[in-house]
Amino acid sequence: MTEGLLASLGGSFSIWDWGVVIAYFAVTTYIGHRLAGKQATMRDFFLGGRKLPWYAVSGSIIATEISAVTFIGVPAGVYLAGGNFTYLQLGVFGTFFARIIVGFVLVPAYYRREIYSPYDYMGNKLGNVARSASTVLFSIGGVLAQSARVYLTALILQVVMSDELEWLASATGVSSLAWAVVMIGTIAVVWTLMGGISTVIWTDLMLFLVFVIGAISAFITICYNLDGGWNEFVEVGKEAGKFQFWDFSTAFTKPYTIWAAIIASTWGSLGIYGTDQLIAQRMFCCKSEKAARWAIITSTASQFVTLTVLMVGAGLYAYYRANPLQGGALELYQQNSDNIFPIFIITTLPVGMKGLIIAGIFAAAISSLDSIMAAFSQTLMSAFYLPMRQRKLAEQQAGTFNHGIDEEHEEARNVRVSRIMIFCSAILLCAMAFVVDYVRQYYDGILNLALALASYASGGLFAGFALAFLPIKIDGRGFAWSSILSVFTVFALVWHQPWAQKVCMTAAGIMLANWFLQFVVNKSERRTRQRILPSFVQTIILMAGLAMMISVCVYGHFGAKQNNSEEIFTILAGPWYSPLESFFALESELKNSEIIFTVLAWPWYSPIGSIVAFVWGYLLANRKNEASS
Repeated sequence: MTEGLLASLGGSFSIWDWGVVIAYFAVTTYIGHRLAGKQATMRDFFLGGRKLPWYAVSGSIIATEISAVTFIGVPAGVYLAGGNFTYLQLGVFGTFFARIIVGFVLVPAYYRREIYSPYDYMGNKLGNVARSASTVLFSIGGVLAQSARVYLTALILQVVMSDELEWLASATGVSSLAWAVVMIGTIAVVWTLMGGISTVIWTDLMLFLVFVIGAISAFITICYNLDGGWNEFVEVGKEAGKFQFWDFSTAFTKPYTIWAAIIASTWGSLGIYGTDQLIAQRMFCCKSEKAARWAIITSTASQFVTLTVLMVGAGLYAYYRANPLQGGALELYQQNSDNIFPIFIITTLPVGMKGLIIAGIFAAAISSLDSIMAAFSQTLMSAFYLPMRQRKLAEQQAGTFNHGIDEEHEEARNVRVSRIMIFCSAILLCAMAFVVDYVRQYYDGILNLALALASYASGGLFAGFALAFLPIKIDGRGFAWSSILSVFTVFALVWHQPWAQKVCMTAAGIMLANWFLQFVVNKSERRTRQRILPSFVQTIILMAGLAMMISVCVYGHFGAKQNNSEEIFTILAGPWYSPLESFFALESELKNSEIIFTVLAWPWYSPIGSIVAFVWGYLLANRKNEASS
C-alpha cells in the first residue's frame, strides 16, 4: 500500500524537476571543485589553507546549522495542533548569546597557535588522553546527530524516487530505504574526497542560498494559493495561536521556553558552536582571528531562515485547513507527520521550483554528511593516527643512520589515510540511519529527535574546553573518565526501560573494573603512600558518580506520556518516594500500556552533561604538581 502512495506522489515530480536537480548538483560540484584548489597537504585538506573568506565560512555554518532537519522539521512542528513560533526563542536568545561568547572567548584561544580542532587545544593543555577522550565524545555526538539527517532525507528520496527505488528493492531484495541511504552516502563521499573542507564550505554556501530561495518561494506559493492571500494567512495563524513567540513556563519538560533559551540553549550552544568540530572546523579555515569571529557572529543570520520556515509551517496549516489532505497524501502524513512539507512541495509547487527545493534538501543531507565525515577524519587523524605514525618514524630514524623523513611523501600518505577514514565514516553514518528509524518512535518529530541526539555529547565537549581553558593545574585523566560518565548520565535521564537500566549497570561495572585495572598496570600510581590516599578518595568519587547514573536511570522520572497524547499523570519517583518493588510494578504496567516516560527536555541535556563532565573531570584528575612528582 505504501508503495502505491509513494508512486502517486513521486509521479508528480516531472522530468523538468529532475533536470533542475541534476543541473544543481552538476553546477555545485563544478564550483566546489574549482574553488577548492589543490589539496596537497593536511593544511589544505582540513583547513582550506586558512585562506577562505569569512562570508563563505559564515554561509557554511548557517547551512550546517539549518540542514534538512530544520528545513523540513520546523514547518512540521508548527503545522501540528498546538505548534507555534516558540522554537525561535532558542535562536534569538540562546544561540545568539553563545555565538558572541564563542567569538570573543573561544576563537582567540584557538588562534594562538595553528591547530586543526578544539581537541588539539584540549590535548595541548591537558595531554593526549584529553585529546583522545574529546575525539571519542565528538564522534559519539556526530554519529547520533548526523544519522538523523541522513535518515530524514532518505525518507524524502523514497517519495521522489519511489518507482526507481522500488524497482531496485524488488530486483535486489534490499529495501528502498537502504538504497536511498546508499545514494546519499555515495554522493557525500565523492564531494568530500574531491576537495576536502574547501569543497564542503563552498557547496554549503550555495546550499544556504537555495534554502533562502526555496523557503521564500514556498511561502509565496502558499499565500498565492489561499483565497484571502496574506490576510487569510495572518487571520488563520492568529486564530490557531501559530504566531506565539513567548513561553514563560517553568516546566523543565518543555523544550521551547524562555528559560530553556536563555540558560540551557546558551549553555548547550557553546558546546555546539565552540567545541563541536562540525562547526569549529569552519572557523579554523578563516584567514585570521578577526575573520573567524566575524564568521561565527554573522552566522546569526540563520535565524531569518528559521523564521521563514516557521512562517511556511503556519502557511501550511492555513492552506490545508482550506484544502484538506486527501487520499495518498493524507495516508503518508498519517504515517509520518514530518512528511507535510515534502507533500506540499511535490504536489503543489510549480515545476522547476519543486526540483530546486528537493535538490536543496538532498544537498543539505549530503552537506551534513560530508561535513561530519571531514571532521571525523581530521579528529581521528590528530588524536590517533598521527601520534602513532610519528612514534613509528622516530623508531625508524633511531635504527638507521642519516635517514631523513621525506616530508612530501608523508603529507601525501596522510591525505591518503584521511580519505580512507572518510570512506569508513560514511559507512558508519549510513548504518546508523537505520537505528534512527527505530528510535524516532519515541520523539515528537524528527526535529526534536535530531536536536536531542546532538545534545548527548555537546555538554561534555564544552566541559573539556573549560577544564583546559581555566587556570587550574590538572591533567586530562579525569576528563577521560568524566566524559564517558556524562554521556551515560544523559542517557540515564532519557531512557528508563529495563534494558536501559541494564545498559547503565553494565557500563558502570566496566568503568569500575577498568579503574582498578589502571592501578595494577600503572605501577607509578603506587609509588608513594601519599599517592594511595588520593586514589582511594577518587575511587569513592567515581563510585558516587556511577551510583548517581544508575539511580537517575532507575528513579529519575519526571512524568509520563502516551504516544503523541496529552499528559496522563505525573510522578516524581525516587528512593524517598517510591519503593523499588512498586516502581518495577509501575514499569511493567506502563510498558504494557505503551506509555513513554518523559524527563528533562532536550535543551537541558547539555548543561547537565557538562556539569557532570566538569565536576568529575576535575575531581578525578591528577594535579600537575602530583603528575610531575
